[in-house]
Amino acid sequence: MSYKKWISGAIGWAVAGPIGGLIGYALGAVLENDKGQVSSKIRGAEERNSFLVSLLVLSAAVMKADGKVMKSELSYVRLFIRKSFGIDAEKEAILYLKELLNKDIDVNAVCSQISSYMAYDSRMQLFHYLVGIAISDGNMGSNELSLLKSIAQFLKISDSEAQALLSMYDKGLDSAYKILEIEESASEEEIKKAYKAMAIKHHPDKVAMLGLDIQKAAEEKFKKISQAYDIIKKERGFN
Repeated sequence: MSYKKWISGAIGWAVAGPIGGLIGYALGAVLENDKGQVSSKIRGAEERNSFLVSLLVLSAAVMKADGKVMKSELSYVRLFIRKSFGIDAEKEAILYLKELLNKDIDVNAVCSQISSYMAYDSRMQLFHYLVGIAISDGNMGSNELSLLKSIAQFLKISDSEAQALLSMYDKGLDSAYKILEIEESASEEEIKKAYKAMAIKHHPDKVAMLGLDIQKAAEEKFKKISQAYDIIKKERGFN
């Protein structure tokens, strides 16, 4: 299967609009640099491939947010794609990513396209992954945080849920309450109710349509919710 066939036949909605324009640029550059010899082995349903393309475009935007691309960020992207899509997908996707890093990305337009086609649960999983890029070097800069907040807004993710996802990389007590989207003054009953609601809302089955590997990646977010609940239970002294 050629690149052209993959782009036109397998991606789905991401082949059009601003995302299509950006990935089309990357496609052309990859074909020119490699004389059309790079194999195209990213397979799967259109929704899954559209998720991958959206991930690559927004990854480039986040990686450039602080004015430099860190090796730790590239490693994070490589590992995620390898674990979620396979080693062949990783090799091809990184070629696209390197070209996308040379382009100006209209984050608002890209996110608007994504929010029009991608299910809310999938958008939250995408945002959670982007937060992981920003924190991969051990520190989230102000420019990265500002961009992530804008992306959350453009993806139409609620403020409370965006803050909960941002807090999943902080192990403190304050963050535990934010992850469960409750106040520190919440009662024991309210805490238990919030945990049950969050566990249902963020269950990995919610992104099952993206494939088993992405579903497994979503389990990390699910585990963070359980960890936050355990922290609060320990601090409050209830079971």
